Amino acid sequence: MPLKPGERKLQILQTLAAMLQDPAGERITTATLAAKVEVSEAALYRHFASKAQMYEGLIEFIEETLFGLVNRITAEEPNGARQVAAIVSMLLGFAAKNPGMTRVLIGEALVYENERLQVRINKLHDRLEAEIRQALRFAAGQGDIPADRDVAAQANLIVAYVIGRWHQFTKSRFRRSPLEYLDAQTARLL
Repeated sequence: MPLKPGERKLQILQTLAAMLQDPAGERITTATLAAKVEVSEAALYRHFASKAQMYEGLIEFIEETLFGLVNRITAEEPNGARQVAAIVSMLLGFAAKNPGMTRVLIGEALVYENERLQVRINKLHDRLEAEIRQALRFAAGQGDIPADRDVAAQANLIVAYVIGRWHQFTKSRFRRSPLEYLDAQTARLL
């Protein structure tokens, strides 16, 4: 039964994400990806102009998922400090559920790819920091953290913590959970 339009493209992205979950972290070539999808390399290029475009598809999925969840947290949680804690928990939980995507989030999967991909991931990190900074300002306005706290520095520290946990998760070959010590560490971050 032939695939419907768009299904092959989704299958390619899902296969790429699954290949990124390999703890050995081998470099993924279009030839190995095509073999896993059971199509020719030419068939891959009918759906994506380049391998970089495939990674952009994964990054787009990550952005939509993470910022959709951040928006839901900030809309539903009235307390700024709890917003920050929920965002941190969500970011680490996303990594635990999506190890291959975590390799994209830390840039490990993008090392030999087009530089614009790493620039896009850096912008994603900056947007996350801005969201956390806003929640911290909200928390300061509510009196949950000291009003004179440097929220920019604290937001940067929190994002550095999250990225560090992501790195630790990938470098342990996905054995060390990014959620380990979450409650105790989040309490110290706030």
